[in-house]
Amino acid sequence: MPNISDTVTTPDGSAPVRLFTPGGQGPWPGIVMIPDAGGTRQTFFDMAARLAGLGYAVLLPDVYYRQGDWAPFDMKTAFSDDNERKRLMSFIGSISPDDWASDANAYFDYLAARPEVSGGTFGITGYCMGGRASLIVAGRVPERVAAATSFHGGGLVTDATDSPHLKADQIQAEVYVGGAQNDGSFTDDHAEQLEKALTAAGVRHTIETYPAGHGYAVPDNRSYDADAAERHWTAMRDVCGANLK
Repeated sequence: MPNISDTVTTPDGSAPVRLFTPGGQGPWPGIVMIPDAGGTRQTFFDMAARLAGLGYAVLLPDVYYRQGDWAPFDMKTAFSDDNERKRLMSFIGSISPDDWASDANAYFDYLAARPEVSGGTFGITGYCMGGRASLIVAGRVPERVAAATSFHGGGLVTDATDSPHLKADQIQAEVYVGGAQNDGSFTDDHAEQLEKALTAAGVRHTIETYPAGHGYAVPDNRSYDADAAERHWTAMRDVCGANLK
């Protein structure tokens, strides 16, 4: 898919981004894709290109831009190597819910200014850490998000005062959550609590548990599951198609 590299100015600096578009004439609805804990890398370039092929302008940001010129992670060993695991966890913890919201506003501003992009509301999708970010943004920047999807996202329901599920009453988007089997970061109890919060808030939503492990949708993860990944593409196509076109 055609794509360009650029930077987006945020309140905290400049985030490198890549914008993927379908072939042919636009404009197209815009979607922000938030990567998993491993950050932006080739597998996400490939995934953003595939999503663009469904008829969207897809913005893939370097969410770790505050770290400067950071060394990439190998997701097949990042959690088994103690030093890399510590570095990875420090990166994840460095982005607060307020950061996710302010960054998202900058990404949406960028999309709104691009001639390739149509419409005033956007989609946001994310994986693992990015799945949590997707719900955070839907609750904190509600007027700009029409579709929010989260795949094997963790921390969607916590005891903290900034837990994403506590902003359910602010969400205006349709929400889709595809959890993973036996995932301690998003358990059956978490799914039940999120279901209750979204239902009470009148949010259109679907919460499903895939028969696959955490990380099922991302090809360079050890737990990648091809069948679950295809199911996630179908779900994203349906939710985004119903709300962004």
